[in-house]
Amino acid sequence: MLYYLKQVSLSRGSWLLLLLSCLAFEATGLYFQHVMKLEPCVMCIYERVAIAGVALAALIGMIAPRLLLIRLLALAVGLVSAVKGLLLALQHTDYQLDPVPWNQCPLMVEFPSTLPLNKWLPQMFEAYGSCSEIQWSLFGFAMPQWLIAIFIGYILVLGLVLISQIKPSRRQRTLFK
Repeated sequence: MLYYLKQVSLSRGSWLLLLLSCLAFEATGLYFQHVMKLEPCVMCIYERVAIAGVALAALIGMIAPRLLLIRLLALAVGLVSAVKGLLLALQHTDYQLDPVPWNQCPLMVEFPSTLPLNKWLPQMFEAYGSCSEIQWSLFGFAMPQWLIAIFIGYILVLGLVLISQIKPSRRQRTLFK
């Protein structure tokens, strides 16, 4: 399986598939915000940025997927973004499941002054909702709970692909015997 994952990671198609999945999730978030009129909260915006980080990793991987350094950089960016997204989704779920006054998210997003996404693209990165309010659910799970599953999926896939890059395949081991 690891050999197969390594071979798949050498093609631009696999990185394109990762990018398309991220774009689908971003489009879904924008659909919820602009069509269904759900108000995004600060944690929603940060989770959206984490998905964008995984998309950036896919773009990096598409540059030159046959170069190990590029693949490792893409996997590192993707894993860091997915882990950060998972931590944010867990915190967001805690805000929703335990809405006490001392456990609240910030009122406004805080981006670095060198990257003020909420100023550049306010229709995508400006928050005006409450983190503790559950505005949507599917099969009894709220949006941040679904994001936990999504980020775990990204972590598992990217982690296995990273292991496949490092672990020598059976073919390589037989060459060195």
